[in-house]
Amino acid sequence: MFQLGKTIISEQILDADFACNLSACKGACCVDGDAGAPLEHNETEKLKAIYPKIKSYLRPQGIEAIERQGTFVTNEEGEFETPLVDGADCAYVIFDEKQTALCGIEEAYNQGDIDWKKPVSCHLYPVRVKDYSEFSAVNYHKWQICDDACALGKELQIPIYKFVKEALIRKFGEQWYTALEKIAKDRSVQ
Repeated sequence: MFQLGKTIISEQILDADFACNLSACKGACCVDGDAGAPLEHNETEKLKAIYPKIKSYLRPQGIEAIERQGTFVTNEEGEFETPLVDGADCAYVIFDEKQTALCGIEEAYNQGDIDWKKPVSCHLYPVRVKDYSEFSAVNYHKWQICDDACALGKELQIPIYKFVKEALIRKFGEQWYTALEKIAKDRSVQ
């Protein structure tokens, strides 16, 4: 672990390789698990505001889950998450013709109907950020369903921090990311 400003970062962010391989995993991170995607407080308001614009992109099961549970839910720890369909799929998941899970929010963004790509936790994946009062912990969430992404990242020599560059800048800013790149470069020289 190392510190950068008000963040404590796992060295795996710099050392491990990763590149999503949707053709292999079919977007399993959006449909496996027992919780929705973590949401920041401001994202709960964003989801409420954009729901009418993204509804036409969503599956009937997702719409039903959202209209029954709300555009977000609160877990037992009081944290916000996306609602789930039958305790599995994120309610915002859609599927392409190859049955690959995609994000309905991101599809609406790609089509120009909204100006918000998706929750930052989804954009950052496989990086997970946990905010504490004095700092934020930035960690790599290693999950077996992403083994193909790890293999592809290794083959392409893409470290995690480069794979999620846009999302890290979105979360922490350009200056923070530039400092992270310098740390990575300095470590590789040693």
